[in-house]
Amino acid sequence: MKFFLTLTTVGLLFLVLIFSGCTGSSQPLPAQTPVHATPVVIPSLTPTPVPFPNAVGLNQDVRFGSGNGQGSATVYRYEIRPNYNWTAPSWNSPAEQVAASQPLELQNGFNMEKPQEGNTFLFLFVRIENTGTRTMNAPSAHQFVVYSAGKMYNYTSVHSSDVVIDHVPGSQYGYQFGQDGTVGFLQPGESNRADGYLIYEIPASFSPGATYVVCNLDSQTQAAWKLS
Repeated sequence: MKFFLTLTTVGLLFLVLIFSGCTGSSQPLPAQTPVHATPVVIPSLTPTPVPFPNAVGLNQDVRFGSGNGQGSATVYRYEIRPNYNWTAPSWNSPAEQVAASQPLELQNGFNMEKPQEGNTFLFLFVRIENTGTRTMNAPSAHQFVVYSAGKMYNYTSVHSSDVVIDHVPGSQYGYQFGQDGTVGFLQPGESNRADGYLIYEIPASFSPGATYVVCNLDSQTQAAWKLS
């Protein structure tokens, strides 16, 4: 009898231990904080469009016209000048001209031309030749414009056709055709070509590699030259 009671007591204790282990409270797992990945933003690498993709380099001819009326145009050089000196018989008296240039000496300018603050002078040297066999229209000086940093610049004319600028040979392009070179005709042949400079006042911070000379040579042909 005692053995039966002992066995019963042990069984009950065993059951109590089992149930107390199963129903005992367990420590909850710590909550996991979600980790959100920060997206990586890749900047757009859209290339800047080239304003004149067909531009040629300096001293390269651009042909225009057709049939017997053909020509070639070239912007062959440029210079940068913070200012320049000039003289002209129609603007300066004989005494001023003598003071500017003694006999047998280099011509020196009696007048100084200065740009506005922050600007500089860009000298372009232009040549047009009639390569056909009959007289042809030549582009005027006004048709040559400078494009730089999204802006267009027109040339600034010298005061008269007899202006002589220090260390600049020749005259302003277009004066061969008459007053200010607004219209003109060229006879065939290299000896009749028009050759001269054009002066532009542009920001001194301009970049030659992003500066173009653009000209509508005729109704069919637009030419562009890149400075560098």
